[in-house]
Amino acid sequence: MQSKVVTKEEALAKIKDGQTIMFGDWHGELAAEEIITGMLEKGVKDISAIAVSAGMADQGVGRLIKAHRVKSIATTHIGLNPVARDQMFTGELKVEFIPQGTFAERVRCGGAGLGGCLTPTGIGTDIETGKQKLTLNGKEYLLELPLHAEVALIKAWKADTAGNIAFRLTGRATNSYMAFAADTVIVEVEELVEVGELGPDEIDVAAPIIDMVYVRTGEKKPFCPMWQRARAKAEGGKK
Repeated sequence: MQSKVVTKEEALAKIKDGQTIMFGDWHGELAAEEIITGMLEKGVKDISAIAVSAGMADQGVGRLIKAHRVKSIATTHIGLNPVARDQMFTGELKVEFIPQGTFAERVRCGGAGLGGCLTPTGIGTDIETGKQKLTLNGKEYLLELPLHAEVALIKAWKADTAGNIAFRLTGRATNSYMAFAADTVIVEVEELVEVGELGPDEIDVAAPIIDMVYVRTGEKKPFCPMWQRARAKAEGGKK
Protein backbone atom coordinates (compact mmCIF):
# COMPACT_ATOMS: atom_id res chain seq x y z
CA MET A 1 0.00 0.00 0.00
CA GLN A 2 1.40 3.37 -1.02
CA SER A 3 2.53 5.61 1.83
CA LYS A 4 0.97 9.06 2.14
CA VAL A 5 3.68 10.33 4.46
CA VAL A 6 5.32 13.48 3.11
CA THR A 7 7.90 16.04 4.15
CA LYS A 8 6.87 19.53 5.20
CA GLU A 9 8.23 20.84 1.90
CA GLU A 10 6.05 18.42 -0.07
CA ALA A 11 2.99 19.47 1.93
CA LEU A 12 3.76 23.16 1.46
CA ALA A 13 4.04 22.67 -2.30
CA LYS A 14 0.25 22.17 -2.32
CA ILE A 15 -0.36 25.48 -0.53
CA LYS A 16 -0.30 28.59 -2.72
CA ASP A 17 -1.19 32.26 -2.67
CA GLY A 18 -4.86 33.10 -3.06
CA GLN A 19 -6.25 29.71 -2.04
CA THR A 20 -9.30 29.02 0.08
CA ILE A 21 -7.98 27.06 3.04
CA MET A 22 -9.81 25.38 5.92
CA PHE A 23 -8.06 25.43 9.27
CA GLY A 24 -9.22 22.75 11.68
CA ASP A 25 -7.88 24.38 14.81
CA TRP A 26 -10.23 24.98 17.73
CA HIS A 27 -10.00 28.69 18.62
CA GLY A 28 -6.22 28.54 18.11
CA GLU A 29 -5.73 25.21 19.86
CA LEU A 30 -5.25 21.85 18.13
CA ALA A 31 -3.70 23.45 15.04
CA ALA A 32 -1.22 22.16 12.48
CA GLU A 33 1.34 24.62 13.82
CA GLU A 34 4.44 23.31 12.04
CA ILE A 35 2.79 23.56 8.63
CA ILE A 36 1.48 27.03 9.53
CA THR A 37 5.04 27.99 10.42
CA GLY A 38 6.10 26.71 7.02
CA MET A 39 3.40 28.84 5.36
CA LEU A 40 4.73 31.91 7.14
CA GLU A 41 8.28 31.12 6.07
CA LYS A 42 7.19 30.45 2.50
CA GLY A 43 5.33 33.75 2.39
CA VAL A 44 1.91 32.37 1.46
CA LYS A 45 -0.53 35.28 1.23
CA ASP A 46 -4.03 36.37 0.13
CA ILE A 47 -5.62 33.43 1.91
CA SER A 48 -9.38 33.05 2.11
CA ALA A 49 -9.68 31.23 5.42
CA ILE A 50 -12.47 29.04 6.76
CA ALA A 51 -12.09 28.42 10.49
CA VAL A 52 -14.31 28.15 13.53
CA SER A 53 -12.64 31.30 14.89
CA ALA A 54 -9.81 33.69 14.08
CA GLY A 55 -7.66 31.80 16.54
CA MET A 56 -5.31 33.75 18.76
CA ALA A 57 -2.60 36.13 17.65
CA ASP A 58 0.06 33.55 18.51
CA GLN A 59 -1.77 30.32 17.67
CA GLY A 60 -3.41 28.63 14.72
CA VAL A 61 -4.79 30.67 11.85
CA GLY A 62 -4.37 33.73 14.07
CA ARG A 63 -0.64 33.70 13.35
CA LEU A 64 -1.34 34.11 9.64
CA ILE A 65 -3.82 36.90 10.34
CA LYS A 66 -1.24 38.66 12.50
CA ALA A 67 1.25 38.44 9.64
CA HIS A 68 -1.33 39.98 7.23
CA ARG A 69 -1.52 36.83 5.10
CA VAL A 70 -5.31 36.39 5.32
CA LYS A 71 -7.64 38.57 3.24
CA SER A 72 -10.94 37.07 4.38
CA ILE A 73 -12.30 34.61 6.88
CA ALA A 74 -15.61 32.75 7.20
CA THR A 75 -15.92 32.09 10.91
CA THR A 76 -18.15 31.97 13.99
CA HIS A 77 -16.29 34.63 15.99
CA ILE A 78 -13.01 36.55 16.28
CA GLY A 79 -13.19 37.56 19.93
CA LEU A 80 -10.00 35.78 21.03
CA ASN A 81 -7.85 37.60 18.48
CA PRO A 82 -7.67 41.40 18.90
CA VAL A 83 -5.47 41.61 15.80
CA ALA A 84 -8.29 40.17 13.68
CA ARG A 85 -10.74 42.60 15.29
CA ASP A 86 -8.53 45.58 14.44
CA GLN A 87 -8.01 44.38 10.86
CA MET A 88 -11.77 43.95 10.45
CA PHE A 89 -12.46 47.49 11.65
CA THR A 90 -9.86 48.96 9.26
CA GLY A 91 -11.25 46.94 6.34
CA GLU A 92 -8.10 44.91 5.82
CA LEU A 93 -9.76 41.63 6.85
CA LYS A 94 -13.16 40.74 5.42
CA VAL A 95 -15.15 38.71 7.96
CA GLU A 96 -18.25 36.61 7.34
CA PHE A 97 -19.84 35.72 10.68
CA ILE A 98 -21.71 32.42 10.76
CA PRO A 99 -23.62 30.84 13.67
CA GLN A 100 -21.55 27.88 14.86
CA GLY A 101 -24.11 25.19 14.12
CA THR A 102 -24.69 26.66 10.67
CA PHE A 103 -20.92 26.78 10.14
CA ALA A 104 -20.60 23.06 10.87
CA GLU A 105 -23.53 22.20 8.62
CA ARG A 106 -22.24 24.32 5.73
CA VAL A 107 -18.88 22.54 5.91
CA ARG A 108 -20.66 19.19 6.06
CA CYS A 109 -22.65 20.14 2.97
CA GLY A 110 -19.40 21.05 1.22
CA GLY A 111 -18.00 17.62 2.00
CA ALA A 112 -21.17 15.74 1.05
CA GLY A 113 -21.64 17.53 -2.26
CA LEU A 114 -24.96 19.03 -1.21
CA GLY A 115 -26.32 22.29 -2.57
CA GLY A 116 -26.82 23.80 0.87
CA CYS A 117 -29.02 23.56 3.94
CA LEU A 118 -32.12 25.24 5.33
CA THR A 119 -32.06 26.69 8.83
CA PRO A 120 -34.22 29.10 10.83
CA THR A 121 -31.12 30.34 12.66
CA GLY A 122 -30.44 33.96 11.76
CA ILE A 123 -33.94 34.90 10.66
CA GLY A 124 -34.59 38.49 11.71
CA THR A 125 -30.90 39.26 12.27
CA ASP A 126 -28.03 40.61 10.19
CA ILE A 127 -27.19 37.01 9.28
CA GLU A 128 -30.06 36.93 6.78
CA THR A 129 -28.76 39.92 4.77
CA GLY A 130 -28.35 38.98 1.12
CA LYS A 131 -29.53 35.40 1.60
CA GLN A 132 -32.46 33.61 0.05
CA LYS A 133 -35.40 32.92 2.37
CA LEU A 134 -37.91 30.13 1.91
CA THR A 135 -41.15 29.38 3.70
CA LEU A 136 -42.01 25.76 4.43
CA ASN A 137 -45.14 24.78 6.37
CA GLY A 138 -45.51 28.37 7.47
CA LYS A 139 -41.98 28.69 8.87
CA GLU A 140 -39.18 30.80 7.37
CA TYR A 141 -35.76 29.37 6.65
CA LEU A 142 -32.49 30.72 5.29
CA LEU A 143 -30.77 28.89 2.48
CA GLU A 144 -27.15 28.52 3.59
CA LEU A 145 -24.67 27.54 0.88
CA PRO A 146 -21.92 24.93 1.33
CA LEU A 147 -18.38 25.76 2.38
CA HIS A 148 -15.61 24.06 0.42
CA ALA A 149 -11.88 24.68 0.18
CA GLU A 150 -8.95 23.93 -2.04
CA VAL A 151 -6.94 22.78 0.96
CA ALA A 152 -7.93 21.55 4.43
CA LEU A 153 -5.16 21.80 7.00
CA ILE A 154 -6.03 19.60 9.93
CA LYS A 155 -4.38 18.19 13.04
CA ALA A 156 -4.65 14.64 14.37
CA TRP A 157 -3.12 12.53 17.08
CA LYS A 158 -2.10 9.43 15.10
CA ALA A 159 -1.97 8.26 11.52
CA ASP A 160 -0.81 5.12 9.80
CA THR A 161 1.27 5.27 6.65
CA ALA A 162 -1.81 4.69 4.47
CA GLY A 163 -3.49 7.84 5.81
CA ASN A 164 -6.01 6.48 8.31
CA ILE A 165 -6.13 9.01 11.16
CA ALA A 166 -7.24 9.11 14.78
CA PHE A 167 -8.06 12.13 16.94
CA ARG A 168 -7.67 12.39 20.70
CA LEU A 169 -10.78 13.42 22.64
CA THR A 170 -12.02 16.86 21.49
CA GLY A 171 -9.17 17.04 18.98
CA ARG A 172 -11.75 15.84 16.49
CA ALA A 173 -13.76 19.09 16.90
CA THR A 174 -13.79 20.80 13.49
CA ASN A 175 -10.90 18.70 12.17
CA SER A 176 -13.17 15.70 11.65
CA TYR A 177 -15.69 17.25 9.27
CA MET A 178 -13.29 19.63 7.52
CA ALA A 179 -11.36 16.57 6.32
CA PHE A 180 -14.24 15.86 3.92
CA ALA A 181 -14.66 19.34 2.48
CA ALA A 182 -11.51 20.14 0.51
CA ASP A 183 -9.81 19.15 -2.71
CA THR A 184 -6.53 18.40 -0.89
CA VAL A 185 -6.45 17.27 2.73
CA ILE A 186 -3.17 17.63 4.62
CA VAL A 187 -2.96 16.29 8.16
CA GLU A 188 -0.24 17.02 10.71
CA VAL A 189 0.10 14.24 13.27
CA GLU A 190 1.87 13.57 16.54
CA GLU A 191 2.57 9.90 15.92
CA LEU A 192 2.95 7.62 12.92
CA VAL A 193 2.20 3.89 13.05
CA GLU A 194 2.18 1.09 10.52
CA VAL A 195 -0.94 -0.08 8.70
CA GLY A 196 -2.87 -2.41 10.99
CA GLU A 197 -1.78 -0.78 14.24
CA LEU A 198 -4.90 1.38 14.32
CA GLY A 199 -7.94 -0.75 15.05
CA PRO A 200 -11.16 -0.18 13.08
CA ASP A 201 -12.78 1.49 16.10
CA GLU A 202 -9.83 3.89 16.45
CA ILE A 203 -9.99 5.30 12.92
CA ASP A 204 -11.89 8.59 12.84
CA VAL A 205 -11.23 9.48 9.18
CA ALA A 206 -10.38 6.75 6.70
CA ALA A 207 -7.36 6.80 4.40
CA PRO A 208 -9.19 7.51 1.11
CA ILE A 209 -10.15 10.97 2.45
CA ILE A 210 -6.58 11.99 3.39
CA ASP A 211 -4.07 13.06 0.74
CA MET A 212 -0.95 13.80 2.77
CA VAL A 213 0.36 12.97 6.24
CA TYR A 214 3.04 15.13 7.80
CA VAL A 215 4.62 13.95 11.06
CA ARG A 216 5.63 16.68 13.48
CA THR A 217 9.38 16.95 14.01
CA GLY A 218 9.25 19.23 17.07
CA GLU A 219 8.16 18.34 20.58
CA LYS A 220 4.66 17.05 21.02
CA LYS A 221 2.15 19.76 21.84
CA PRO A 222 -0.01 19.30 24.94
CA PHE A 223 -3.53 18.08 24.25
CA CYS A 224 -5.01 21.49 25.02
CA PRO A 225 -2.59 24.26 26.09
CA MET A 226 -5.44 26.59 27.09
CA TRP A 227 -6.91 23.96 29.39
CA GLN A 228 -3.50 23.18 30.89
CA ARG A 229 -2.79 26.85 31.58
CA ALA A 230 -6.18 27.24 33.29
CA ARG A 231 -5.59 24.12 35.37
CA ALA A 232 -2.11 25.26 36.41
CA LYS A 233 -3.50 28.65 37.41
CA ALA A 234 -6.27 27.05 39.47
CA GLU A 235 -3.89 24.65 41.20
CA GLY A 236 -1.48 27.49 41.91
CA GLY A 237 -4.26 29.41 43.63
CA LYS A 238 -4.89 26.50 46.00
CA LYS A 239 -1.37 26.59 47.42
